[in-house]
Amino acid sequence: MRYSALPSAAALLLASTALAGAAEPLVDPAWLAAHLDDPELVVLDIRDVEEGSSAELFAKGHIPGAIHSDYAKAGWRTKAGEVIGMLPPADQVEALIGGLGIGNDSHVVIVPHGQTSSDFGAATRVFWTFDVMGHDQVSILAGGQAGWVAAGQPVETGPGRTPEPAAFTARFRPELVASAADVRAAQEAGVPLVDARPKDQYTGQATPSNVGVAGTIPGAVSLPHDVLVPDGAHPLGRTELDTLLAKLNVQGQGEQIAFCNTGHWASVGWFVLNKLGQNPDVRMYDGSMYEWAKVEGAPTEVGANRTVN
Repeated sequence: MRYSALPSAAALLLASTALAGAAEPLVDPAWLAAHLDDPELVVLDIRDVEEGSSAELFAKGHIPGAIHSDYAKAGWRTKAGEVIGMLPPADQVEALIGGLGIGNDSHVVIVPHGQTSSDFGAATRVFWTFDVMGHDQVSILAGGQAGWVAAGQPVETGPGRTPEPAAFTARFRPELVASAADVRAAQEAGVPLVDARPKDQYTGQATPSNVGVAGTIPGAVSLPHDVLVPDGAHPLGRTELDTLLAKLNVQGQGEQIAFCNTGHWASVGWFVLNKLGQNPDVRMYDGSMYEWAKVEGAPTEVGANRTVN
């Protein structure tokens, strides 16, 4: 499968500085190829069971020197009480990250499949986790593994290297995480709530099987993950994002909370709004509709039409 070039606005966000500088949210295959030998670089392949055994998928071909961590099984998300898909406690995340050979000085480049906006969500959810833990040196490979291959870059086969464990110390950032109570306060204050699920789940035309309740959080607007990553591999740039927000009468800056069903697609909304839209006041509600509607039984709105299409 072939992929289109990065949108020009998004291309402006690609990394062009040395690793010593602040990491950009997106890097392209050419940048990564030029930095593969940098000692602080860790290429983190998080492709998971979507396409069969992730270990087998990784062994069939990966970026040279990459390490693998199964997004679905490695412990990036956990169950908290009755709520699935939640951020694990900081000490568990520290152990997970350190066990991958990632220290506080590492620049991590996350590699998804590069095929759908949902698998891009695996990368953005891991990115959000790093950001919540206070690690700024993290990027996503635009185009993912598919884009790397399409660019003619080298591929390595086999199980990959076993990383030497490193010490990773979290610096927790609570300002990036929203709770159900925060969402209720946001409703009262008129803070935009951004639903990153498909439009039919937002309107209530379709009921997500894992939640079992139709509709959205009352007052929310719809900004679907597949609209934000239209080709499945490259997110929209700033200009395109601003156009969508204008359609929703949402300002590009100021407090916003992104959500979905379990905090996966929501991370796409958070990443595009916070990192590409450069709005530092965007939080993610990882409990999302599973906690809101299924566990807490909070009210939902069916038939909402605050959409971009």
